[in-house]
Amino acid sequence: MDERQIKQRAVPSKPSAFRGVLEHLSPGYFALTMGTGIVSVGLHEVGWDLLSHILLVIAAVSYVLLWVLYIWRAIAFRAAMKADLRGPEMAFAYFTVVAGTDVLAVRLGAEGFGAICLALVTLATLLWFIFGYVLPWQVLLSRDGKPILSRVNGTWFIWAVASQSLAIGMSIVQPYVATGKSLIGLVAVLSWSVGVALYAGVAVLVLLRIVYFGMTPKEFEPPYWVAMGAMAIAVVAGAKIIAMESTPMVEATRVLIAGTVAAFWGYCLWLIPVLVGAGVWRHVVHRIPLGYTPTLWSIVFPVGMFAVASINLGRADSLPVVEAIGDGSLVVAVLVWALVFVAMIRHYVMLGWRSRVVAS
Repeated sequence: MDERQIKQRAVPSKPSAFRGVLEHLSPGYFALTMGTGIVSVGLHEVGWDLLSHILLVIAAVSYVLLWVLYIWRAIAFRAAMKADLRGPEMAFAYFTVVAGTDVLAVRLGAEGFGAICLALVTLATLLWFIFGYVLPWQVLLSRDGKPILSRVNGTWFIWAVASQSLAIGMSIVQPYVATGKSLIGLVAVLSWSVGVALYAGVAVLVLLRIVYFGMTPKEFEPPYWVAMGAMAIAVVAGAKIIAMESTPMVEATRVLIAGTVAAFWGYCLWLIPVLVGAGVWRHVVHRIPLGYTPTLWSIVFPVGMFAVASINLGRADSLPVVEAIGDGSLVVAVLVWALVFVAMIRHYVMLGWRSRVVAS
């Protein structure tokens, strides 16, 4: 055995690039399905069916692939997954699993896949109840010596998004069931109400975090856009509940929910310049590099959700200006989706290429 072979045997093999990606897989990566799915929904509603179907296929493939990767990670890197589940910075990002499931169900329901839609919404309901109790318990009762308030961030709003997405899912599956419509109406109103309450609570926590601990440009990450998306999905969820078949709970809250929808949409519109301005402050003024990160999908979903909310509200209340804003926002959503999708593909192609170069 020559000297070179001895050195090669002495040096431990490096973990593959794939295993590195898998170990550090973002808990919020189902935002890829959320963003792709909601843009597909918007394109379907304005009649751009070919592009909508393409995005639907991408959303469905990403959904299945992400489930495989999440389960694989849970088995291969259990410690990393547990750390995410207990960390205030990352734990609530797991609610993207619920929201992604509901968004995909809504889009498939529009294509007439009633059985698949019902199965997905059932799964999302179970996950919403489990995550809704387990994740906050893990975060709030686990102590590592660091104050939780200083670690509150935009991912916490995803809990509210998941709740509102379930309300939409319930409104979609109601026509597919013969019995239990009252229970579906109850869960729809319950999840919508919880979503609104959670939004208010998280907004207060975020504000307190900023007041007491401040926020650096680096800390203003893309998930803060979910603050707008969470309210936009409340608009869509409220409109869907109003349009549901009559049940005792729906009738009891129909007027109340109808009175909030337009106000919520106005708040979303007001938030957009704030978020854009904060992005300029982060990337232009302080020159934080803008590279691909999975959290960029947290921008795609809110933009797409605002477009769908505007289109729905404009049509339901005969507000042509609002619908026109929705049409314009949908074009922006498609462009943002394309930019992030291309950046994602490029990121992983370059990662694989660099890994092969290093290995050779």
